[in-house]
Order: sequence, then structure tokens, then C-alpha cells
Amino acid sequence: MGQNRSTQRHPAKVVSIEEGKLRHRLREIAAEHIRWGRRMAYRLLRREGWSVNHKRVQRLWREEGLQRPISRKRKRARPADGSVRRHRAEHPHQVWAMDFQFDATADGRRLKFLNVIDEHSRLCLAIRVGRRCKAKDVVAVLEELTSVYPAPTFIRSDNGPEFIAQALRDWCEDSDTTSTAYIEPGSPWENGFAESFNGRFRDEFLNTELFTTAPEAQLLADRWQTQGLSTFRPHSALQGRTPLEAAQPGAAA
Repeated sequence: MGQNRSTQRHPAKVVSIEEGKLRHRLREIAAEHIRWGRRMAYRLLRREGWSVNHKRVQRLWREEGLQRPISRKRKRARPADGSVRRHRAEHPHQVWAMDFQFDATADGRRLKFLNVIDEHSRLCLAIRVGRRCKAKDVVAVLEELTSVYPAPTFIRSDNGPEFIAQALRDWCEDSDTTSTAYIEPGSPWENGFAESFNGRFRDEFLNTELFTTAPEAQLLADRWQTQGLSTFRPHSALQGRTPLEAAQPGAAA
């Protein structure tokens, strides 16, 4: 035809309307949950009814240049020799795990977060925020929870002074809680469910928010608890369900 071969081009592919909507939804997910990766986006899309496989999501996620979480160091595994005796939760509200996390307000003053997790469903039951948290404050949180949920059989925690205090022991005796399952000193992997929650709480909430006061931190933590990990975020260990769905009566393990 008298034209140089270098002048010929393939026609540009027309992006389908469905793919355009999918790309737009992926950008929305990345903007709303800046610490999420493509796997979490894929699970959420499937829950929303999108007919899409993980390879397609991976390709579009990469083509859109969406932010990915930074890689973390591999966590130390729990000893496999059976030396750690664990009370494994077989149903919701059998074992509650408690742990503290620390952050600070913009003026540099310390914030102390008490997180309470149900080990069976991974449901976050409470996040208490304050400048300090004593044993009586831990008991107050547990009393508030047991007014809504049945008392746990065991409470798993470390050997911090707030958790070994006589006030908490008295509360356990007065309630239906058999005992506290303390982990060995310097062995955080024995409280794995709480440590896993703490990691996501730090990554998706504490590292993305700037607090000016303790009440503001409590308000934001309550909003994140109800709209974030427990009620919205699908969990891989729960076959793609949210912790709130797994905690419902009759939910299969």
C-alpha cells in the first residue's frame, strides 16, 4: 500500500463499561482503606457480588498503581513442641484475649489502648482509650461487656500489673469466668489472636490517625471498631466472613 511498516499501529482497546466500573471501585477501596492490599480488595469485591477472579484483580490493581502495604518482618512462631498449653476456643465467648497498645496525642502525651478480643470469632469487643488504665478500669470494661455478652470461661492476657491485680481476680471469682490464662513472660506469641489484632489496629488505624485529645481518640476508635475490622473487613481465617458474622449464634466454625 506504499506505507512504511513503522507507521502502522494496532487500534487501542476499548475499555468495557464493566471494567471501567471495576477499576473505579478498586480506586475507591484503595482510597478508603489505604493500608489494604489487592487480596483484601478481592475479598471485598466478592462479598459485594462482583464476578471477578483474583488474577484479574491483581492485574488491575497493578495497572492502576494502587498503594500496597509495606512488607512486615515475619513474626516469631509459637513453639511446636507442645510446651505451651492453650485453652483453644471452641465457640464464641469462651476465651477473651486482652492486651494494651500505646500511642500519643499531637502534644506528645501518652495514650493507652485496652483491646479485648473474642478468640473464636476474632470479634473486637472493646477498645478503651485513656491516659492510663488501672486494674479497676479493666474490671469496668469487663463488667460493661458482660452486661451485653455472656462471661467468658477464660481470659487470656500477659502478666502485667493490671491483669494480675486482686481486683481482676475478685471479678473472675464473682462471675462465671473460671480463671485467667496468663501467657509466659516474654512470650507474646502465646497471645496470638490479640497480637494479630494489634498489628492490624496499628497498621490500619493508629498509623493513619492524628489525635489531639484522649476523647477524640476514643471517638475515632469506637467508629473504627464498629465500621472497620469487626463488621466490615472479611477475615481469611473465617472463610471470608467478617468477625461479626462469625460471632452470630449458629455460625459454623
